[in-house]
Amino acid sequence: MTALLRRELRLALRHGSDTLAALLFFVLAASLFPLAIGPAPETLGRVAPGVVFVCALLAAILPLDRLFGAELEDGSLDQLLLFGLPAPLLALVKAGGHWLVTGLPLLLAAAPTAVMLRIAPEALPALLAALLPATLLLSLLGTVGAAVVLGARRGGVLLPLLVLPLATPVLIFGVGAAEAAASGLSPRPHLLFLAAMLAAALPLCPLAAGAALRSAAE
Repeated sequence: MTALLRRELRLALRHGSDTLAALLFFVLAASLFPLAIGPAPETLGRVAPGVVFVCALLAAILPLDRLFGAELEDGSLDQLLLFGLPAPLLALVKAGGHWLVTGLPLLLAAAPTAVMLRIAPEALPALLAALLPATLLLSLLGTVGAAVVLGARRGGVLLPLLVLPLATPVLIFGVGAAEAAASGLSPRPHLLFLAAMLAAALPLCPLAAGAALRSAAE
């Protein structure tokens, strides 16, 4: 697993434009909202958590079509499945690599982006605390979606349609945590829901993605 994760990181460094494109999309998409709804600090601060979460969700989906597609095209997916790891563990390593090269940079870029959008200072820690499990969940769900549409015609179109509905609860509870903190309430219930979803997704998503990988390889 360690060797496979190192391979994923080396490939990500070799194709660093994917990570850069996701980050630029995140920042540019968030920057459009002040132009659309006006620069009033009260309005921007109220919508800032939702803007950050929606932009992070859409940016995390951008590199997913390359998660398994390149390996399927050059035949290395079969070699990876014969690598000695079960298919679910292979999917788990892929999800971890996606989070390290996409989710973690988005998490780091979220703080200055939220400040740019005039988020309430008391809501910023809750927003970042919610983004940590949220980005992990998005990587796990995205891995399942990428494995399910692997080899399908127009898979790049089907992938967002599959992942976005599954990620809706992540968006609801993540934004709810920041809004609760901004209102003087405790964000703990929302964060616990996110943690519970992550605990359920950790075993279930790799199993589903592994089954889809075996089916695509056959």
